[in-house]
This record gives sequence, structure tokens and C-alpha cells, in this order.
Amino acid sequence: MVEAAAAFVAWLGASVVVLSDGRRGLALGVALGAAGIAVIALDVAGPIAAGSIALGGLVAAAGRLGSGREGWHIMPAGSTPRLVLCIAAGLLALWVAAGVATGPGAPLRFTAMVVIGLSGARVLGGEDAPVLFTATGLLALSVALAAGTGLNAPEPWPFLAAAILAGSIAWISPRPVRAA
Repeated sequence: MVEAAAAFVAWLGASVVVLSDGRRGLALGVALGAAGIAVIALDVAGPIAAGSIALGGLVAAAGRLGSGREGWHIMPAGSTPRLVLCIAAGLLALWVAAGVATGPGAPLRFTAMVVIGLSGARVLGGEDAPVLFTATGLLALSVALAAGTGLNAPEPWPFLAAAILAGSIAWISPRPVRAA
């Protein structure tokens, strides 16, 4: 039951990243997504993996509060297609994780599919640099979850690398380029 709640929190975080344009909304989204991923990682890969994901997510959220559009900007005008994407991705990943794929680990499969899918869609559809950096950091954390838990004895290295990437990329503050 805890894993299912963590998978929902990860989906909610990825959805907030998809639906937000402001720095507070992006920070909240990456913090929620990392929290959900960390709980799943604790169950399947151990405390070192979960701690690194949680710390990377917190550093990424703190870094995102420093740059980007002011405020929350959750669901600004014209974000209905992004809302439909979040709902459809969640339902599709739930169907695949619980119905099509058999065996234990449905929360892990759901979390990996939905967070990778939503973060990747935001990277491909985003225009603003802070949004792209936030989605890329969350994408790194979710790819580490998928890659690091596929091993028989999960190693902490994919999780540590993803945490470092997510934490460092969020602190990049792009400056507009001016042509002379």
C-alpha cells in the first residue's frame, strides 16, 4: 500500500512539473516526484539509493526556487493539452503496470513509466530553460530508478549519479543571449 501511495505521489509530482511554468510550481513538482521515487527506491534498492534520490530531489527543488518565472503558474492559459496528457499517461501506465505486465513490482513499473514519459514529454514540449532543466533532473531520477533496480543486487551508483545530475542541473541559471 505504501508503494502504491508513493507511485501516486511520483505521478503527481511529474504532473505538476508538466503543468507548471513558475519556479514555485516546478520546485514543488520535483520535490513531490523525488519523494515518490525515493520511497519506491527504498523498497527495491535500499536506503543509500533512496537517500540519494531524496537529497538530489531536495537540492533540485531548492535550486529551482532561484531562477525561472516568479510565482506558481500552475495550469496557465493554454495548458489543457498538458492536463489531458497527465491524466492519459497516468491511466495508461496504471493499465500496463497492473493489467498487462504480470508479477510483483507494479508500483515500480508504474512510477518508472509515468515519470519518464511525463518528464520526457515536458522536455520535448518545453521552451523555457528552467522548465527544461527541471524536467531533465526529474527524468534523470526516474531513469535511475528504472536502471538501478533492474539488477539482481541493486547498486547505489545509478541513484547517486542521477541525484548529482538532478541537483546540479537545477542550479543552472540561464541568461538570455543577446545578438549584437
